[in-house]
Amino acid sequence: MITPLLFLQLCVLSIVLPTTSSAFMLSGREDDLFAEILRDEAVSRLNQLGKVSDADGYLERTFMSPASVRAANLIRAWMEDAGLTTWVDYMGNVHGRVEGLNASAEALLIGSHLDTVVDAGIFDGSLGIISAISALKVLKSNGTLTNLIRPVEVIAFSDEEGVRFQSTFLGSAAVAGILPVSALQISDKSGVNVQDALKENSIAITEESLFQLKYDPQSVWGYIEVHIEQGPVLEWVGFPLGVVKGIAGQTRLKVTVRGSQGHAGTVPMSLRQDPMAASAELIMLLESLCKNPKDFLSYDGHCNDSTVESLSNSLVCTVGEISTWPSASNVIPGQVTFTVDLRAMDNMGREAVLYELSNRMYEICERRSVSCIIERKHDANAVICDSELTSELKFAANAALKRLTGEIQDEVPVLMSGAGHDAMAMSHLTKVGMLFVRCRGGVSHSPAEHVLDDDVWAAGLSILAFLETHM
Repeated sequence: MITPLLFLQLCVLSIVLPTTSSAFMLSGREDDLFAEILRDEAVSRLNQLGKVSDADGYLERTFMSPASVRAANLIRAWMEDAGLTTWVDYMGNVHGRVEGLNASAEALLIGSHLDTVVDAGIFDGSLGIISAISALKVLKSNGTLTNLIRPVEVIAFSDEEGVRFQSTFLGSAAVAGILPVSALQISDKSGVNVQDALKENSIAITEESLFQLKYDPQSVWGYIEVHIEQGPVLEWVGFPLGVVKGIAGQTRLKVTVRGSQGHAGTVPMSLRQDPMAASAELIMLLESLCKNPKDFLSYDGHCNDSTVESLSNSLVCTVGEISTWPSASNVIPGQVTFTVDLRAMDNMGREAVLYELSNRMYEICERRSVSCIIERKHDANAVICDSELTSELKFAANAALKRLTGEIQDEVPVLMSGAGHDAMAMSHLTKVGMLFVRCRGGVSHSPAEHVLDDDVWAAGLSILAFLETHM
């Protein structure tokens, strides 16, 4: 059963249930639907890329790691196999471009990210890159690649997850021109900053070259991104594909609580200034606020009925990382640090929650005689996808499913995304659109992440159908 808390943040806006929730039955016309490239080769490449990891036994590929460089080389080779001219920019993004009939026309950009979380699945990010390359390879194979009316460029962004430097969208933000120079000095846990990480891989980025990465908005027609849904709605309604109307805004916090470090056996409970106990209370506050925002927010001009209603349907909060110092079983910690990931479709509502959360956190820490520092590490406003691109993607997805099944299907659903994507950064440069692909159980950021081979096929065929409207 789908509960409001679990799924209303996805805001399924127009779903017509098909007659069956099972996988689409394909017509078997594999030769004329390019199954060898769009399904078989694409799935093989996804599995191959999924083995490119910095860890033994699980997938981990973070910004500018050795595995990320190997993966970039693979992607570049596959782009060239599809007939694209390739290069790697100063932020490590891999580009593949075909000029088409008019090299001076506004370009269509198609992209997703090459990096992963720790212990990742093989489809998150990679599916969008490989599906786009595969669709362009089909055009090359049938001799129509140069018939595109505008340049088409596939971009494999170097960093979206933000695992290594806790700063998401390094790759796409650079292309969109919204990455501040200060981002080059952000350091990872080993003390290596972004600029040095690039330098270690023979990419000598400077402040000047960072500014040069920004695309001229007048040179770009639009940006589309194919991505696994990372949620269970498409599987529930029985559709392999869905189009995205908007992406939730998100804020990441780093909370540092400092108290008095001491011996676990000799300091009486009544005399402790324990940052761990305080942090536990702060985390419980976060959960309560996000479950029931209407019980915490006041109607004083910071929010109204519609804002609170929007939050009730979309607000999600997560503490995903916590660390203590000195992290010993027989020592009362002197310091506790944890992260907060907060997302909502309403930007004003998200700010109201952050304001209330911060004030209450400070009050708790003062009552417990510990100090509290709250740092905003990342902010991204909610993004509404372009209506024109959304309509074109919906048409392309419907056309692809009709070609696969040999019959007219119900229209693909329209969803809201609770997860962040490179499209959020790219929306600062141009209009954006997104296509979601069904994933089993809605599972993502996990080795259990899975997409059916035929759904990979459907994704590639949808991009192909989209490109065919630009010929």
